[in-house]
Amino acid sequence: MYGIIISMSNEITRKAIKALSDPTRLHIVEFLSSMCCGRAAVNEEGGVEGPTAGEICCHITGAEKITSTVSHHLHELEAAELIQIERRGKTMVCTLRPESLEELASYLQSLARAEQSGCCR
Repeated sequence: MYGIIISMSNEITRKAIKALSDPTRLHIVEFLSSMCCGRAAVNEEGGVEGPTAGEICCHITGAEKITSTVSHHLHELEAAELIQIERRGKTMVCTLRPESLEELASYLQSLARAEQSGCCR
């Protein structure tokens, strides 16, 4: 059972690395990080506040409406559990999932520690 949990975690990490290997998706994550520190704020009605998919598209491509390409990138980031998309009618509000980024950072740090300890030599 323990091995299954590790491999599931590794699968999520692999998806995150693959998602971030695309320059546009990395740019989207950087943009979300720069907006209100990338964290979602909850409004009085209980909904999430943050940049909309349209605002992200405008920042990335200059287009005023969301394009299918940007929509695809957002859904890839959501599938990799790096962002959360909350749909409100026709609007999609996008926010980072800090816990996923922290897990990815921990994984990369463990690789660096293994290299520094010389266990791979």
